Amino acid sequence: IINISSSIDHHREARALCALAKMRIFLSAVSVVATLAAFLGACDAFSAVLPSVTRQTSNTFVSVALTTEAAAMADSGVPPETSDASDVAEEEIPTNLPSDVGMDYIPLATMLATGQLAEADQFTRDALITISGAREKGRNFVYFTDVKNIPNTDLATIERLWNKFSKGKFGYSVQKKKWKQSKGDFEAFCRKIGWTTTDGEVERKKRWFGASEFTYDVKKAPEGHLPLTSALRGTSLLKQLLAHPVWDNDDWKKEPEA
Repeated sequence: IINISSSIDHHREARALCALAKMRIFLSAVSVVATLAAFLGACDAFSAVLPSVTRQTSNTFVSVALTTEAAAMADSGVPPETSDASDVAEEEIPTNLPSDVGMDYIPLATMLATGQLAEADQFTRDALITISGAREKGRNFVYFTDVKNIPNTDLATIERLWNKFSKGKFGYSVQKKKWKQSKGDFEAFCRKIGWTTTDGEVERKKRWFGASEFTYDVKKAPEGHLPLTSALRGTSLLKQLLAHPVWDNDDWKKEPEA
């Protein structure tokens, strides 16, 4: 009788342990599912608040991880395709616009002469892709290492047009002066040329996407405000443009001979 009772007790104990083990497995599974659900929810929220990591630009589809400096233009995103006509200097549209690579700058001259600054801004970025050789390599964006391939002739033509129709207010040469005044501090530079704004007491970089926060108006914009250069991949591209050898002297100011 004792042996039978002992066997029954052992059997009941084993069944209890087995049930307990099943319960623990079940609870673990529930915990995993809950954790996974929370994780997926967080991912959805993260995707919703970080549209600048992967964005369709007018030239290319960019998918990158933002660096600290990249967030600097916060991207910048998608610039507006058009803007209201700005009052610009009344200058005759030049037709002698030299290029070492066969680039046609008449459209840029026309846009600037008629105050279409957002269009001119976009044309300038598109032109850099072509004259740097990036487009020939199958890329729709410019690496900072491509800047050395931009001919002095072409950058000088672009600069003269921006300077002419803004009365010396816009252009890379103007930005270079502001950069020097800022002692190479990107944050200070952005403040000087109006690339920052404030939300309450928080300062941030202006955005291109959605309703553009930049100023496409010669009278209202600060000196050096245009053209825009995206810092989505960091500030190296802007730095290289401002360090281009064409700015080593004032030869770029000379109008080409007829």
